[in-house]
Amino acid sequence: MKFAIIADIHSNLEALQAVIADSKQRDCTHYAFLGDFVGYCADPKACVDIVRSMNAPCVKGNHDEYCSTDLPLDGFNPTAAKAVEWTRKQLTADDRRWLRNLEYVRAVENFTIVHATLEGPERWGYVFDKLAAQASFSQQKTQLCFFGHTHVPVAFVVDSTVRGGTFTTFKIERGKRYFVNVGSVGQPRDNNPKAAYVLYDMDKTTVELRRVGYDIATTQRKIRDSGLPPRLA
Repeated sequence: MKFAIIADIHSNLEALQAVIADSKQRDCTHYAFLGDFVGYCADPKACVDIVRSMNAPCVKGNHDEYCSTDLPLDGFNPTAAKAVEWTRKQLTADDRRWLRNLEYVRAVENFTIVHATLEGPERWGYVFDKLAAQASFSQQKTQLCFFGHTHVPVAFVVDSTVRGGTFTTFKIERGKRYFVNVGSVGQPRDNNPKAAYVLYDMDKTTVELRRVGYDIATTQRKIRDSGLPPRLA
């Protein structure tokens, strides 16, 4: 089995389509989604439709939670808050219900998926360093867990101590546990504009970070034309 692990689509249809096409070229057989399907970009409905049609395991992100409810947006910066308010109007009641009912954490085959952290996943904490990763390791019941939220791909590993760093490909080793950020499809924040996702080959026990180019100009134009904050483009 080969899984494409996909996070933080953020309504970016062009990036999502490019990632799915790339995964199919690499004989991907299964998919898992780590939340934040909506927010920021101009195609929330189309992205939700694609993901729902794939019938794959999904967990909820913070943008999914806020776009599917009428919760106050006190914790969002003004640009993100405007995107949430705009997105709420683009989704059907059924879309919002689907997003609202997603779980925060799920077990899939021999690994776990979560949007933010395993230690209080509903609080939307960020894992950038070893100390934050350790808190999630303390709650991790599988050898491997994939997460998103930061939009920065990084792998943390623990045996006797916690270590972390960037990665391209690595092999899962016995006696170690892994907490892996798969990067962002829709809005990368690691100074590489290409969409990011991970291929997890369960048979070979390998994790590979993929970077995929897409039509950024079209995404930008659609954001500007939609009435979303221009800064998001």
